[in-house]
Amino acid sequence: MLIHNFHQRDLRSCHFLVTGGAGFIGSHLVEYLLNYGAATVRVLDNFSTGSRENLKSFDSNAAFELVEGDIRDLATCRQSMEGIHYVLHQAALGSVPRSINEPVTTNEVNITGFLNILVAAMDAGVKRMVYAASSSTYGDHPGLPKMEDEIGNPLSPYAVTKYVNELYAGVFSKTYNFHTIGLRYFNVFGPRQNPQGPYAAVIPLFIESALNKQAAIINGDGESSRDFTYVENVVQANIRSLFSDSIVRHEVINIACGHSTTLNQLWQSVNDIVGTDIKATYRDERKGDVKHSLACIDKAKKFIGYDPTVFIDESLRLSVEWYHQLPENVSRT
Repeated sequence: MLIHNFHQRDLRSCHFLVTGGAGFIGSHLVEYLLNYGAATVRVLDNFSTGSRENLKSFDSNAAFELVEGDIRDLATCRQSMEGIHYVLHQAALGSVPRSINEPVTTNEVNITGFLNILVAAMDAGVKRMVYAASSSTYGDHPGLPKMEDEIGNPLSPYAVTKYVNELYAGVFSKTYNFHTIGLRYFNVFGPRQNPQGPYAAVIPLFIESALNKQAAIINGDGESSRDFTYVENVVQANIRSLFSDSIVRHEVINIACGHSTTLNQLWQSVNDIVGTDIKATYRDERKGDVKHSLACIDKAKKFIGYDPTVFIDESLRLSVEWYHQLPENVSRT
């Protein structure tokens, strides 16, 4: 799927750690680094949400290493950092609804785990660490588009944890001179995103519904909007951040496309691609959800040369094609 080259550095002497590398986004980062000849791509994952299937195709690559462990254990984090130059920290317990149901576990993974990785990376002398931040940090701030220095009050435990990550990273930059980059992802989707389970994201759920000739379930009136971001754009942002010479301290950067789509528009687009015409089913809005989300990506363009290459129409088509070819979808025509 990944066809663009987002770096100019020779990766053959570079050693990378991808936490959460068995997950949706993490496995795409692993794939990119291996495809471009990285010396080592080590994955740290406990498989609580990640999938071994996402790593299966990498097993025969001599540069691929797997550490099965938990970021909540500092010793494991330190062990995983040995010999590493660059860290892509994707491990987290995602989902706003899950955080409302499991606030303690969300805090342990997303805050304690993040701090462990931050400490281990700093002590190991890694050259750069890039971590997954979140657009949930904007909370109840009404402004659109979302600007990095204008945030509101968090609306969920998940949002609290991701904001605390940014605070810790900023303190480590000022106190220890260890500078990291936080990428505030906006509604990332694409191949390998799991449509199963109680905390599945909206796009895989919509695609799964359409392929099954079923109505999508929409929370609220369907006029909520999101800046949906294809996973290849997120890979670009991570790789460019690793090697950017323009960043000399901790920075937080929006990663999105700069375009918004309502849930009603999204469901219609999925219908059009699949060839169905099914009306959605509506229910009450979820706790912790924001009404509208749209990113300003000027800072990403300035600091890391970010330029999204895949937008909503093409990325939905690519995603539908991927979900349709899964074994359980073979008969869905």
